[in-house]
Amino acid sequence: MNKCICAMMALALGCTAMQMRAQGGGDTFYSFLDVPTSTLAYGLGGMNISNIDDDISASDRNPGLLGPEVGMQLGANYMRYIGDSNFAGVKFGHRSGDHGAWVASVQYFGYGSIKGADVNGVLTGDFSPKDMVISGTYAHDITDRWRGGATLKYVYSSYDSYSAMALGTDLGVNYYDPESDFSFSAMMANLGGQFKRFDSRYERMPVDIRLGVSKGLSGVPLILSVTARDLTKWHLPYYDNGDGSEDSEPRLKDKFASNLFRHLIFACDFRPSDNFHIGIGYNYRTRTDMSTYRRSILSGFSTCLGLNVRNFALGVALAQPHTGATTVMINISTTLYEF
Repeated sequence: MNKCICAMMALALGCTAMQMRAQGGGDTFYSFLDVPTSTLAYGLGGMNISNIDDDISASDRNPGLLGPEVGMQLGANYMRYIGDSNFAGVKFGHRSGDHGAWVASVQYFGYGSIKGADVNGVLTGDFSPKDMVISGTYAHDITDRWRGGATLKYVYSSYDSYSAMALGTDLGVNYYDPESDFSFSAMMANLGGQFKRFDSRYERMPVDIRLGVSKGLSGVPLILSVTARDLTKWHLPYYDNGDGSEDSEPRLKDKFASNLFRHLIFACDFRPSDNFHIGIGYNYRTRTDMSTYRRSILSGFSTCLGLNVRNFALGVALAQPHTGATTVMINISTTLYEF
């Protein structure tokens, strides 16, 4: 166990060094790494790292949530995203002794067909850009209430005749008190960098520090959560386009309140039984990012539904960032040894 911890720390330090060397230039490119594959995470605002769940998709939200209760699970996910984008993946996990567990997964991000053209605007034919992430996660109980885990990710991107590869890692811990139904999580996400570039430019990964708290209410099967993201920076300005008319002038928003709430995601999860839950989340950043589009009244909100039937668990999540984009995610998982 000590050797595993040392190896994880060495990997984290190495990935951090790669990231620091890249700070000189390049915008964040690997933003698809922040698209959740868990219906629970997507329905609870798009990101939730502290809500306790024994489904295999918990490892996607925070490696520190993974534990031996995962048993031997097989899970699959599909998401109909904005435009012609379709995302899909599969996960397999197994317990490792009485205090550990591991998960292996493959995730595919396809963005439909796009017309290609050269620098002179001459069409060169259609191409289908895509990204793929192959990852492995290991988690272990540190004490009876603390758990820690790490995820190693290999990322491959192919856009027309260009391709790139990167290596990243997520590190996470979780504290859970079952008596008070209180959960606290902290994680560092997407530490790493490219080792094969598209061209001469280095594309950065979206390194992030996140904190999350979930608390069950006494006497009511309700779990409230708050997740804080992008804690490596305070200013998250955005442009408000007003009513969207031609006369509206874009206004830069960079006040204390807007910066604060663009860091926070709020969620509520109703769990009347172990076989059913329904949740809703609100992401102020999603809503403000859509201010330059024709957003709907539902922009920023998302919802999810989960059912456990015999050996299977089914999850569905919905969101509508703006009027032209309704996104749907589906999870299905099964515990193999129960057959």
